[in-house]
Amino acid sequence: MNPAPSTGPRDGDPAGNGSPAAHRQAYLDRDAADPLAFVRERFILPAGLIYLDGNSLGALPRALPDHLQRVVTQEWGQDLIRSWNDADWIGLPARLGARIAPLIGARPHEVIVADSTSLNLFKLLIGGLALRPERRTVLTEAGNFPTDRYMMEGACALLGRGHRCLALTGDVDEAALIAAIDEDTALVVLTQVDYRSGRMLDLARITAAAHERGAIVLWDLAHSAGAFAVDLGAAGADLAVGCGYKYLNGGPGAPAFLYVAERWQEVMLPALPGWMGHAEPFGLEEGYRPATGLRRQLAGTPPILALAALDAALTVWDGVDLSALTAKGRQLTASFIALAEARLGAAAGRLVAPRAPTQRGSQVSFAHPDAFAIMQCLIAAGVVGDFREPDILRFGFAPLYIRHVDIWDAVDRWVEVMRAAAYREPRFNRRGAVT
Repeated sequence: MNPAPSTGPRDGDPAGNGSPAAHRQAYLDRDAADPLAFVRERFILPAGLIYLDGNSLGALPRALPDHLQRVVTQEWGQDLIRSWNDADWIGLPARLGARIAPLIGARPHEVIVADSTSLNLFKLLIGGLALRPERRTVLTEAGNFPTDRYMMEGACALLGRGHRCLALTGDVDEAALIAAIDEDTALVVLTQVDYRSGRMLDLARITAAAHERGAIVLWDLAHSAGAFAVDLGAAGADLAVGCGYKYLNGGPGAPAFLYVAERWQEVMLPALPGWMGHAEPFGLEEGYRPATGLRRQLAGTPPILALAALDAALTVWDGVDLSALTAKGRQLTASFIALAEARLGAAAGRLVAPRAPTQRGSQVSFAHPDAFAIMQCLIAAGVVGDFREPDILRFGFAPLYIRHVDIWDAVDRWVEVMRAAAYREPRFNRRGAVT
């Protein structure tokens, strides 16, 4: 497909009529007025690269290398085991949870950092099902992220008491999800922002509907936390999990977080009763007594170096207005959609992200039959997004460090990629272990 000629600005595109240089200047002008522009300097970003993959792996915070070096050389290298007390290593899971809490509308004692998103999901699945022992159904949608589905099915099989995972198929909207919640639904497990399309579910509406029917909701915030303001407290949310290495920029494989509303903390027993969740972990008692509050959800020894990296990463949020974060994410995605469709036409593929800004996360996805090769060609041209099966070009917009001018420049390079048709070369069709 050849790109359509430029047809001028569309909704969401700040550029007016005039030369390409004038169009680009409109994006620069928006950057000059950006209330979050100061945050970009808190990251290390490769020169000339437009990084639109922060929804897979966040960029490197500038403060992180030095902080991690100090933890390694001083706290570990010199102070050794004393750092569990002197540097309060033992308190890192709760301290980091308290720092994440404002980003998701939670109270400090309702969030703790531990393990991976998948493991935390499993823990809360088992714990949540125990809160509704008379019910047997875990409700989700078939398009949910695969590991979430695997964990749901595994939890149901492990319990072996007639539990089942009901995954709604097809193009499921919110009304269909709500209608499927019945008297046997124990847990509704959903990802707020769909990993393929970027569609965002109404967290408050679905939570309220589930509560009306006596069910509990477990939210996956992997593509939400740090991308826009989330308010679990206002929604009356029950349980949630989220990831530390996407929009929270904690590094590859960074520890995840879990949220348990205060009302459930003392009644929900831990699925994995490990020693760090014991009331007196260093009492080394023969029997298990759960700690009070959210600390009971800890299991094994905290991974201090990984937690230290996330600790440094969370400093980028100092002074960040979450309403400005949400507004900028919507501006970036709207501009990208408008500009891609105006300059590429049919060559961009089919937009699968919702057009309404309030119905999508900070992500835009297009479906194209040559999506994999096009994305590899874009990456070679210095625009890093990613590909998702079967045919999705996925672009993530981390509002803390993506500029408005990056939108113009990314689409400009995309136009050149399609005009040259270099993506048809064999080298752009070779797949590595990670796609």
